[in-house]
Amino acid sequence: MSNYIPTGNEYVTLPTLREADGAIEAVGFLYMAQKGMVELRGNEQLPLMRPLVQVNGTIAALTNVTWTRDCYWIPKMTACAGAVRLQATYLTPVGERGFGVRLTVSADENVSVRLGMDGCWAKSLHIVNEEKEIEGRKYCLQSHWNHSVLFEMRAGFPLFSFAPMADAQVQSDVVQDKEEIRYALYRDYDLLAGEEESLTVYWGFGFEEVSSSTSAQEMLRRTWDWEYAKTTAWLQERIYRLPKEKLSEIYNVNLFFCMFFSTGRTIDTEELVCVTSRSPRYYVSAAYWDRDTLLWSFPAILDVDEKAAKETLFYVFGRQGRNHGVHSRYIDGTVLEPGFELDELMAPIIALTNYTGKTGDLSVLSEPVIRKGITRILEKLAACRHPEVHLYESFLQPSDDMQVYPYLTYDNMLVWLALNRLATLDSDAYGDLAAEAALVKQAIYAYCTFENDAGKRCFCWSTDACGNHEVYDEPPGSLQLLPYYGFCEKTDPLWQNTVEMIRSPAYRFSFSDQPIAEIGCAHAPYPWLLSLCNSLLSGHEAQAWRELEIVKLDNGIACEGMDPVDGSSRTGEAFATCAGFLCHSMRVANEQK
Repeated sequence: MSNYIPTGNEYVTLPTLREADGAIEAVGFLYMAQKGMVELRGNEQLPLMRPLVQVNGTIAALTNVTWTRDCYWIPKMTACAGAVRLQATYLTPVGERGFGVRLTVSADENVSVRLGMDGCWAKSLHIVNEEKEIEGRKYCLQSHWNHSVLFEMRAGFPLFSFAPMADAQVQSDVVQDKEEIRYALYRDYDLLAGEEESLTVYWGFGFEEVSSSTSAQEMLRRTWDWEYAKTTAWLQERIYRLPKEKLSEIYNVNLFFCMFFSTGRTIDTEELVCVTSRSPRYYVSAAYWDRDTLLWSFPAILDVDEKAAKETLFYVFGRQGRNHGVHSRYIDGTVLEPGFELDELMAPIIALTNYTGKTGDLSVLSEPVIRKGITRILEKLAACRHPEVHLYESFLQPSDDMQVYPYLTYDNMLVWLALNRLATLDSDAYGDLAAEAALVKQAIYAYCTFENDAGKRCFCWSTDACGNHEVYDEPPGSLQLLPYYGFCEKTDPLWQNTVEMIRSPAYRFSFSDQPIAEIGCAHAPYPWLLSLCNSLLSGHEAQAWRELEIVKLDNGIACEGMDPVDGSSRTGEAFATCAGFLCHSMRVANEQK
């Protein structure tokens, strides 16, 4: 299986930049009119784009390939191509509808070099969890806009376009049939020993040929150095250092992966949207979950970029506001998968109060869209309360799996948290919610606890409020997080007994005897990376730091389930919202040391 070095910006992502040879297997962008993501790909023989190096008339295979990341995000490949040394840098400039690839060659002897990019546009896919090929016609046009070729897809009218533009005159070879377009863009050099030559190819994206070609032209006019300096300055402002470089790398690579793969701007409307992941390698990509965005990625974004966090809130309460609490939605806010989830209903209020608490910006509370959203959430909450007991039901669990009993301890803790925070935030409007929050807490202790086989009182996972309960835990919404959210102290015997029980070797989803000694669940029976995050936040940080020293993850990127021995990905590669919670939990644990 290939390893990948993903990169991207607000508009375009390179989710499968291949580590073996620097090939760009795919480029993706969000598309509001289509409710999801569009991705362009090559075929099995030829990727969408790749560096082209011919030495003395022969295509040179790359060897001795190594990679670094500038500012933890800009990939740089060095390799040998026969007698030539190649460096390829992949820059996705912030704020631009496209990216650039700079190719630099040098040699110790005189050689003839053909340098450029080639590839094959074979497929255009629409992605929202599932991949479906888009029906339409591919065009390769000669354009005066970029004095080169450009590519466009139409279904009666343009759907999208992408166009290259180089910083030197290049030749283009194109072979087109009904299904595929194969191309090569190149320039020939007679390279002297010790001499170095560079070629930069910018790729612009847009709705049709003018927008795509001028997007490339904008980067060309700005120059590589300007775009590089702007982007590295943006990245450096957000970099966070930890005591060990290994940990700093995990944090910052995943921070930027979270920022650019859990949020993005649509190519057609330029709106900020939030998704689980913009990588199709994650199994439910290009769709929105309240929980994933607001409880996992939002805290990390708020840590480093308050302006971006504020814009996220307006998307959440705006586009997504009508269906808060519904399992999953398209990026335009309409329902994708029905099913009520209590943790997702509470997530917008928790994120809002996280924002106001950190920034002190109370102006958001006067915004009609925010006020309306809070009112709608409270109305939905009231409709799911037990008729007699102050507990609230959920149809699905934090894993999105079906519950056994409707009243989940963790979810009701979030109700307590959200009501308390609203009451504190605006006592005039929501002060009476404090009394309900207190009753919810009493009900949790009265109905969501039990005595285990060892005779110790513990929190249960779920209950029917009639004496039946379930012994269980899920990393996406763990009982270990009760003190983190302020529900109880870490000294609470009930909580300590609960954590001891679910982390013990006797618990069916515990991996306490393994190097990655975390917890799994029925949804994915492996140690979860989210469980490692929970450990960082719940008093097991020493163990979690040790695990972070050895985990492989998805080539360093967050995943769902990990191998219990080496921490390599077993499920859920390229999990962008989880990357955010990993960063936030690392930061919190580091700052509490």
